[in-house]
Amino acid sequence: MENERINLLGLDAAALSDLVGQWGGKPFRARQLQRWVHQRGVDAFDDMTDLARDFRAQLSERASVQALPVSTEQISSDGTRKWLFDVGQGNAIETVFIPEDDRGTLCVSSQAGCAVNCRFCSTGHQGFNRNLSTAEIVGQLWWARRVLEADAGSARLPGATAKAAEDTRVISNVVMMGMGEPLLNYDQLVPALRLMLDDNAYGLSRRRVTVSTSGVVPMMDRLSQDCPVALAVSLHAPNDALRDELVPLNKKYPLDELLAACNRYLEFAPRDFITFEYCRLDGINDTDQHARELIQIARRVRCKLNLIPFNPFPESGLKRSPHARVRVFAQRLMDAGIITTVRKTRGDDIAAACGQLAGEVQDRTRVAERRMGVKTRTIPIAKVSA
Repeated sequence: MENERINLLGLDAAALSDLVGQWGGKPFRARQLQRWVHQRGVDAFDDMTDLARDFRAQLSERASVQALPVSTEQISSDGTRKWLFDVGQGNAIETVFIPEDDRGTLCVSSQAGCAVNCRFCSTGHQGFNRNLSTAEIVGQLWWARRVLEADAGSARLPGATAKAAEDTRVISNVVMMGMGEPLLNYDQLVPALRLMLDDNAYGLSRRRVTVSTSGVVPMMDRLSQDCPVALAVSLHAPNDALRDELVPLNKKYPLDELLAACNRYLEFAPRDFITFEYCRLDGINDTDQHARELIQIARRVRCKLNLIPFNPFPESGLKRSPHARVRVFAQRLMDAGIITTVRKTRGDDIAAACGQLAGEVQDRTRVAERRMGVKTRTIPIAKVSA
């Protein structure tokens, strides 16, 4: 039966080699198979023409290449594309492709929902259902690349517009910034990362694969040893009191522990900096005092700051910082010598922007139910002059 077959999308090089060896095959067969599946995006074993016929028959009987079914696809006015994948039992996850002039970035989900429950994130407001498997994580990349390459081929056909060809770009970067906290699904995440880096699979450099974490300190340390890729940390507040409110995980791993973990990670990281993500919230974390505190943090860790626009949703009770306030805030950081970027919102017309990914989650953590009976706490704001 189909569900008894091994989904090859979930096997990194070592696991695939072991499997082929158990079937009596030689290691080079595993490398051939990996290239067919991941580099060429082929899911029919009969089409893998340089594999021996008996090996193909064995694969057809025992294995599959099966991505998640796609429920919907949406394309933004700015070219951003969002796919909703059905992960079963009433749950769905979202994957987003963002085309830019110099790169094409795929934002990949790691969980159905999220248990971290950051106040400004619509995914967290849905609660958490389950971790995704390695095959489900990698399958998002496998599917997106197949679709984009097919579209690129169509754009090159006679009669296609130049704009169509320009808007379809190869996936050059992968960011684990979709639904979920990647480091809370560590055992499934690491084989997926290894496939993204493998020259016989997707061949991305460690600098072009980024894991975004809200600060799971023990797993940050493990990742630095097991598969060090670029690291982004969802900071969002420059002191413990405020971060406890915005990112509840801070109560378990406060800023001093988090910053120490960042410095340990830098000893093995492919980049010489950590990216700190900072969602701009009007009157909450964007005052001059917050800027001064953020400067002190940036002096403790080699970092870049990425100021992210908040994408409002009704349940949050929060507002986006005004443009004028963002400019002043960013300038204070840059004047202090901190590399600072102000991220533009992309795909917000299809709810594909940062913090908007919600999918459909049958919450087994009962977050929404618990919220119904708890009043929203007022976040303390430093009383300082502008």
